[in-house]
Amino acid sequence: MFRLSPFVPSCALLSAVLLPNPAQAASRPDPSPEVARLPTVQVQAARVQQVDDADLPASISTVWLDDEANGTLAQVSEALGGIPGVVARDRQNYAQDTQLSIRGFGARSTFGVRGVRVLVDGVPATMPDGQGQLSHASLLSAQRVDVLRGPFSALYGNSSGGVVQLWSAEGAPGDPWRLRLDTGSDNTLSAGAQLRGQQGPIRYNVAANHFRTDGWREHSAARRESVNARLGTDVGGGQLDLVLNYFDSPKAQDPLGLSRAQVNADPRQATAVAEQYNTRKSVRQAQAGLVFTRTDGAHTWRAMGYAGQRSVEQYLAIPPAPQANPLHAGGVIDLDGDYGGVDARWSWHGQWAGRPLDLVIGANADRQAQDRRGYENFVGDQLGIKGRLRRDQADRVENVDQFAQAWWQWAPRWSLLLGVRHSTVRFRSNDHYITATNPDDSGSRRYDATTPVAGVVFRATDAWRLYASAGRGFETPTFNELGYRADGQAGLALDLSAARSRNLEVGSKWHAQSGAQLEAALFRADTDDELAVASNTGGRATYRNIGRTRRQGLEASYVQPLGAQVDLALSYTYLEATVRDPYVLSGATVAAGSRLPGVPEQQWNARLQYRPGAWQWAAEVVASGDTVVNDLATEKAAGYALLNLEAARRWQLAQGTLRAFARLDNVLDQRYIGSVIVNDGNQRYFEPGPDRRVSVGLQWQWAP
Repeated sequence: MFRLSPFVPSCALLSAVLLPNPAQAASRPDPSPEVARLPTVQVQAARVQQVDDADLPASISTVWLDDEANGTLAQVSEALGGIPGVVARDRQNYAQDTQLSIRGFGARSTFGVRGVRVLVDGVPATMPDGQGQLSHASLLSAQRVDVLRGPFSALYGNSSGGVVQLWSAEGAPGDPWRLRLDTGSDNTLSAGAQLRGQQGPIRYNVAANHFRTDGWREHSAARRESVNARLGTDVGGGQLDLVLNYFDSPKAQDPLGLSRAQVNADPRQATAVAEQYNTRKSVRQAQAGLVFTRTDGAHTWRAMGYAGQRSVEQYLAIPPAPQANPLHAGGVIDLDGDYGGVDARWSWHGQWAGRPLDLVIGANADRQAQDRRGYENFVGDQLGIKGRLRRDQADRVENVDQFAQAWWQWAPRWSLLLGVRHSTVRFRSNDHYITATNPDDSGSRRYDATTPVAGVVFRATDAWRLYASAGRGFETPTFNELGYRADGQAGLALDLSAARSRNLEVGSKWHAQSGAQLEAALFRADTDDELAVASNTGGRATYRNIGRTRRQGLEASYVQPLGAQVDLALSYTYLEATVRDPYVLSGATVAAGSRLPGVPEQQWNARLQYRPGAWQWAAEVVASGDTVVNDLATEKAAGYALLNLEAARRWQLAQGTLRAFARLDNVLDQRYIGSVIVNDGNQRYFEPGPDRRVSVGLQWQWAP
């Protein structure tokens, strides 16, 4: 039975009161009972290309990115604020990626993105093992961000607790070019240029950005360079798009987490060992993708291929003593690998039994080949430098998937969406570092899963939809989680099972012609063989399957235009993420009903925007409930509420448009914990958020 705390049913009741009354709505004219078909750009999240997202049985949010953003555009988290069910934390640590989770999936990740599938212009940013990153995604060139939550995420395969897709704008004749400069607190500078348009048959969107900061915390300076391009043309009766990306982040300093006492003493400090070992991370990535799409009558073919190279070098704060263990991999991580994949699909739009029908059938394969080396982080008494080789292995992971989907409007007010995906994921590691005291750690493991999904939509009125959906999902361990056995013996943790989930969702969507929107959803995800940290000591994390867990709650969002110049946007999330089977950790029992760490129970977001003429004013409130930081719940990060303000002015000149903008974050100068490091073995769980900060910028936009 779907049981929630008393607070959740009350929220659901409130949402029901706010929804339009069916009897009243039915009295209004409803001239078009058919589902609206969209002729232009589509929401791709549920793989239905010509159906409005309101007519899909899924929670889909789209954030449109225009030329009037007032932030640095340095991290994707700037675009994800206010989406219900999503936690996107800026960690004030550019050596680590944005901390991203959706409905509690991905919250265990201490670095990068896990449990959530990420794509940029249709090219996966999540590797076949489920490890992903957002750092190379460019908000400067992006047109929109799509976020999919709930059962239909499973159509994207392994580690799809949710899906985030960034899409670049397609160049068109007359599109403007722009230069953008933003500077602010902590000696932060972001400078970028975007060229977008069409030259002859070539449509182009090219964006380059330079970002640097001294960091709010000590030992957190960083620099990033990125170039993103989308080039398109018509060829062979279809459209061909070339997607290019280059990203370089050299020697981003890592201040590490802080203990409770350290936060209370000075939240801006770095842990002493961060300075002692000069903890830092360098990342360089280059990739290219090619997408061909052709439509011929009712048939559409799409083929995509991509390839890339990514290198990572990270210096950790592991003392020499633990590295004396002959099985230890050292305190320097050196990764160098290639990756790539292909995707092919066919779709057909027609009719069955006189009613609209869409079919999609396809397959994809992805592969990552990564050389992983480990070195000691000391030479003699000198710390923080590369020493002796301690690990040398070739890791290979690949997946081969097949999928199918059917959307059918089987009655004027009813539609059905069915899908299924079969995934095979293979891991293989070949150990090249074999000594008398470090045996051969080579090994392999295969995971298979078939994940069906189904959903139904009832079109109550022209503006109001009710829906229900159900499905299954799965998540394999990543190569990082397979890296060490929990019993301390040599070899990979090949006994780890894939986590498998059963997902349910019921929801309501109301989209009025005035632009007002109210959406609400109740959801539940029950997971078997949940992956969790078994130990985290001496710089080594091991993982285990802990049994059953449950994530359930409520999401709601409301958008209301208040006249021609004022817009109000509200969102709320309630999430109960708990353990259902007790288990023993470090000699203590984690009881059934204990909260999963890294997941706040409640989130609120409110934004009020006023655009009188050439001016733009905005105020937003961001609030979060407390967050448990370890399995035993011995520590929590307190909840917080922040007020942010924005202002901008636009001048239309003969040569183009000049825009000045400013943003003031944490106006009330609150102390708070911005993000947490789950189950940190040194009990340095906390990454403090910054105090009051200001940024100002200029943007020059003109027609070439």
